Amino acid sequence: MVDNVKLLGDAEYEIIELLQSLKVPRTESISIACLLCGEELTSQTIERSSGLRQPEVSVAMRPLRERGWIIERNAKKTNGKGRPTKYYKLNVPLGTIIETFESEILQKNKEVMDSISQLRELRSG
Repeated sequence: MVDNVKLLGDAEYEIIELLQSLKVPRTESISIACLLCGEELTSQTIERSSGLRQPEVSVAMRPLRERGWIIERNAKKTNGKGRPTKYYKLNVPLGTIIETFESEILQKNKEVMDSISQLRELRSG
């Protein structure tokens, strides 16, 4: 596990900006960039590295988990008290994530172009 390592460098900040330009929510973009280190990270590590608050990390992980992009596990604390610690790890390479966004955008663009074609047909008809 990477605990005291700086996870977000220039490349990761650029990835965050690019993901956000694709309309990926800020918290999800940041979480993806943190997890690109390839290590299993605690939610606390993600919080410290990114500046996100705990609820933001939890909310950001839900869609990533639903897409099958992360593995999430709980581990009991060593003293046995309190909530278990959540660990997250990216389950797919960045290329897979990019391909997913590309497919979604191409599908949306196709739908827009279909609507434009229908409008043209109605105008000329």
